[in-house]
Parts: sequence; C-alpha cells; structure tokens
Amino acid sequence: MLSIGALRAHLVAARLAGVVATSREESLRSYRLFAARDPRVLIGIDPQGAWGQRELVALMADKCGVSGDPLRVDGHDVIDPGRTLAGLDAFAARIGDVAQRSGPVLIGTGHPHRLLGFYVALADALSAAGCAVLTPAQGRCVDITTRFGLRTYNLDYVRGVALVREPGRPSSGCETGAHTHSPLPVRTALAAAAEAGGPLPELVIGDHGWVCGAGQLGFEAIGLADTDDPALFVGEAEGAVSVVVPLDDAVRSDYYRPLTRYVLNRACLSQ
Repeated sequence: MLSIGALRAHLVAARLAGVVATSREESLRSYRLFAARDPRVLIGIDPQGAWGQRELVALMADKCGVSGDPLRVDGHDVIDPGRTLAGLDAFAARIGDVAQRSGPVLIGTGHPHRLLGFYVALADALSAAGCAVLTPAQGRCVDITTRFGLRTYNLDYVRGVALVREPGRPSSGCETGAHTHSPLPVRTALAAAAEAGGPLPELVIGDHGWVCGAGQLGFEAIGLADTDDPALFVGEAEGAVSVVVPLDDAVRSDYYRPLTRYVLNRACLSQ
C-alpha cells in the first residue's frame, strides 16, 4: 500500500484530486440546476434547505476545496487532496464497521466504465468478511429519463455490483454498463428486497443516484462524487448521506487501484 504522502502524490498526478478535468463551467451549471430543483441534478435527494447557487459554491468549497469565489466562472475545478484523503478514511471506517458485524450491503454504480473495478474489490472483500452482498431485482426493467427521452434499461450485477445495461446487451462476463445519475435503479433494488422480505442493506455503497436515492429513503449510504455532483454533498450536509469522498469520478479505471488498496487496508479488509 502507498504511504499517505505517496497516495496524495498519486491523487494529484492522476488528477483524481488537485486540478481535475471537471470545468468550473460544468460545476456552476450543476449548481444552477440544483438550485432550480432540477431532478436531473437532485438525483434522488429532496433538499430541506434553501440551496441557492451562492450557498452551493460555499458548500462545495468547504467539502471539496473548489474556489469559493462566486465570480470565478471558468477554468478547471480543484479538489483538495487532503479532503479526499479524509473522505477515504471516513469511507473506510464505515465499511470496516459493517464488515465487523457482517452486515448486508448493496453496492451500485452509475460509472461502470470507470469505477466498477473499485466497487468489485470492495464487494469481494466484504463477502469474504461474511457480509451478504445483495443482488435484488436482477434483470428488472428500469425506465429512466435521459437527454434522448425515456429509455428502458435492465438492472444487472457484476460480481455483486449493480449497474444498468441497455436491453439486448450481453451480461455474462461483460463488465460494462450504462452511465446514469438516476436514483431509480436503487429504488427498484430496495423495493424488490423489501417485497421479498429482506434482508435489507445496512450500508449502501456507490455514487450518483445509488447514494442519493438510498440516503433519501433512510438507508446509510456512502460514496464518491465529483465537483459537479452537489447532491451528494448536500445530502451529507443535511444528514441524508453518511460519507462522500470528493474526487474525479471519471479518470482511467486503473488509477483507482491505489485507493482500493488504501480503503481495504484502513477497513482491515486487506486480502
């Protein structure tokens, strides 16, 4: 495992933190849409506070380390690697806690092309620790509104990690799926688990709507989020989401491997 200093250097070199690919324009657009309560950006969170754009900029500056200047409107966003490391520590602590009591978990991603390997490693380690890694509603259809209109996807699992696929795409041995921010997949999975009489997850792990949708329903949820995903950080600020790790969620998949090793080691789940 990398030392703290080496991991910090890796975060910056891989642009997981430090100067990231997400532009200030992208983030500000998300903040404006969130302030307008656009469901595409709320991704399952029902905010209690009056979150205007200025309040969101201040929150994201505190949680991520982006510029707190509301007049800064261009360039690339910056994530403080210290905040990423602190988030990884808190993330690992929650995983370690559920592993100690062998609690059931649900893991899902809207970024399968980038983050599937990260989550699969967590699923494998938690399963080895005696946790039930839940796979409810496998194969169930989920209708999601996209920029191209309403699209039907199938809920699938790869080694215990949920994702959605376009109908007709092969699932056996195929580790790709569709990118989505929607909370509908996690709502579908949780409803199916409840209808079947459980078990229900003690912890939901993921990103995008998987975290926000579960957290809004009262499940403990932890995950990863970029600077243009304010919903997770608002959820954390309001108590609906337990832990959010600020980082770029769309770099090369192998760049997340040192983070995987760090989290598993901190959670006492190293294999």
